[in-house]
Amino acid sequence: MNPSDEHLEPEVTRATPFAKIAKLGVALALMLAIGFAGGMGVGAAGGSRVLSNLPLLGDGLDATPDTSADLSDFWKAWNALNERFVETHGTSTAPSAEDKIWGAIQGLAASYGDPYTVFMPPTEAKQFQDDIRGDFQGVGMEIGVKDGVLTVIAPLKGTPAERAGLHSGDMIIAIDKTSTDGMSTDAAVKLIRGEKGTTVTFTILRDGAPLEIPVVRDTITVPTIETTVDESGVFVISFYSFTANSSQLFSKAITEFRKSGSTKLLIDLRNNPGGYLESAVAISGHFLPNSAVVVTEDYKGKQENVVHRSKGVNGLPANTEVAILIDQGSASASEILAGALQDAGVATLVGARSFGKGSVQELVTINGGALKVTIARWLTPGGRSISDGGLTPDIEVAYTKEDREAKADPQKARAIQFLTTGR
Repeated sequence: MNPSDEHLEPEVTRATPFAKIAKLGVALALMLAIGFAGGMGVGAAGGSRVLSNLPLLGDGLDATPDTSADLSDFWKAWNALNERFVETHGTSTAPSAEDKIWGAIQGLAASYGDPYTVFMPPTEAKQFQDDIRGDFQGVGMEIGVKDGVLTVIAPLKGTPAERAGLHSGDMIIAIDKTSTDGMSTDAAVKLIRGEKGTTVTFTILRDGAPLEIPVVRDTITVPTIETTVDESGVFVISFYSFTANSSQLFSKAITEFRKSGSTKLLIDLRNNPGGYLESAVAISGHFLPNSAVVVTEDYKGKQENVVHRSKGVNGLPANTEVAILIDQGSASASEILAGALQDAGVATLVGARSFGKGSVQELVTINGGALKVTIARWLTPGGRSISDGGLTPDIEVAYTKEDREAKADPQKARAIQFLTTGR
């Protein structure tokens, strides 16, 4: 995104060059205090991170009826509801004609079976705009729909979600006792966000067992980068989100790396749900030559593909060896950076398969409402589709419940072993 994916988004966000649309690079649903792009940001990282300027501009859409579509059944249903529906104590009042049209469009978007293709009526569209500007508080995590189930992509470091014990991969089956079966990330965000100090309770499935986890909402400050030097001499950059200034912060971390005298670099992208696409592309320049492909937006022939290339800033010490930690909480911009470096053969991926958020969304207005539609997919330089199951690490290492309880980190230990021994 140009200090321009949603939502703190998982994600990858990028600014649109067009006047009538806003393009989202990650469909996330973060519950933070700043906005991201690519889905729904509820806090800070989620759809992309920190979306401050994502306008919904005029629709410019074609309203010509599709005469090949037989809408007689639709009008039969419309008329039957108008004529026969009776209000009862257990139902709301009959909807207006406009409400019924919004509902029909929501159903049309849902029929595509894509969790990131959704329609938001005017009230929800306005809330989305507020969210991506960061005018809210939340719990500090990113969510997405995986295999049809609402899932925690990543709780952000130091947030209420992390402190309460939510983990990447937790399947959310209810929010405050409301079932999430068939629920979109956008609808879930509405239930999760709320005032600081209030509590939202998640019912999750973890390792096949249900758990109830209450989380007290708060104002979220999203961490970005931390640096440490392991006792073995490995320089570690822990990278939590791709914000607007991440590339500058990463450059400072690389300067520290050079001054440390180490030639072993470990980049920890675990539980990093993504954010600004531009930050991922800029950071890749420390590792890839000028004009090297970082990621491609593949439109499958519907328009010309967009290729993002490295600026080639370099600056790494000679003979630097690089390893990157990933897990199921690594999404969007994290996958773009890791995938580019893996394909180029300049970094070894260690850990578990990444989340697989590899699509681009476009946001258009329809009479005050907002249609968010998937228009492209992210391809690594080698042509791999990130959304097709995520990235597979070169060295797979599990991180178990027992490891977590013992405060052990076998993934990091294995990456350090690889960097120090070469195997």
